[in-house]
Amino acid sequence: MEQLPILNLSDWHAGGQSRHAFITKLADAARRIGFFYLTGHGIELARQQQVLLLARDFFALPLADKLAVKMTNTPHFRGYTRLQGELTLGKPDLREQFDIMQEETANPPRSDVPKWSQLQGPNQWPSQLPQMKTILLEWQQDLADTSVALLKALAVALEQSETAFDATIDAGPYQHMKLIRYPNANGETSGQGVGAHKDPGYLTLVLQDKQSGLEVQTDEGWLSIPPLEGAFVVNIGELLELASNGYLKATYHRVTSPPAGVERYSCAFFMAAQLNATVPLLPLPEYLARQALGPASDPLNPLFHQVGQNVLKGRLRSHPDVAKAHYASFANAI
Repeated sequence: MEQLPILNLSDWHAGGQSRHAFITKLADAARRIGFFYLTGHGIELARQQQVLLLARDFFALPLADKLAVKMTNTPHFRGYTRLQGELTLGKPDLREQFDIMQEETANPPRSDVPKWSQLQGPNQWPSQLPQMKTILLEWQQDLADTSVALLKALAVALEQSETAFDATIDAGPYQHMKLIRYPNANGETSGQGVGAHKDPGYLTLVLQDKQSGLEVQTDEGWLSIPPLEGAFVVNIGELLELASNGYLKATYHRVTSPPAGVERYSCAFFMAAQLNATVPLLPLPEYLARQALGPASDPLNPLFHQVGQNVLKGRLRSHPDVAKAHYASFANAI
């Protein structure tokens, strides 16, 4: 079975023949498997290890301290989710997590603005870890900058201007990040760390610790994606599949629970267009357009070109407790 390609982002920044070779390799990875390792991104190994250590420190807090920043406190889908509190395809995932997005001012509920505007708001931060806010917001912005560079490269790979997506991120791309802890499964729980799914945005960057668990669906079966020190695992999201009319591939992936006596920690960053944007359908050259089969269609999971609508749909389905607490009259309409 094949292995994930390794792309070095410094080749893109170098220009010339190095950039050309990077684009060729990127186009193949994004089209054929939808996943690749990314090196040369300029984010030091020490900072990566600092974020993973911070994840360990947070999840080691007493449950009462974590529940003080539980996600159901607000309608903004930020904060702590306890074990089996998130669903994938209607089944609970065996993981606990801490979600943040951009630090924003909350919009007051109004009937004349889209419901997805309630996604905007402040993050929740545990008082026991005062350093967490500064570290994670700086980390999140660095990953956003890396993602924007990749998005420009992907536009060129599709034979568009590298500014093709700029109108959808000119106010800053939508950012969503989560620290995640996967305990080992026992006889009373499934091994579903996270069930098979596609990511809804433009791009996802995942930092893994030393424990495997991430798997990608291929024509030959499920491919294990072991950690590669210093590298991020990058995957194509559904918005890029939409924008390219299915030429680029958003791939199903999952996480299996670690073996007995082992825990797994990771940090996942999701970048999408800004919430008020509409994803464009790119005018691909004819020879590429002939290979675009249209985005995958799932009647149980419709895709919307309007970004805020698409993001809110996914959040409501994944977090029914937040939906019940803050979107009860609206959730069934998604």
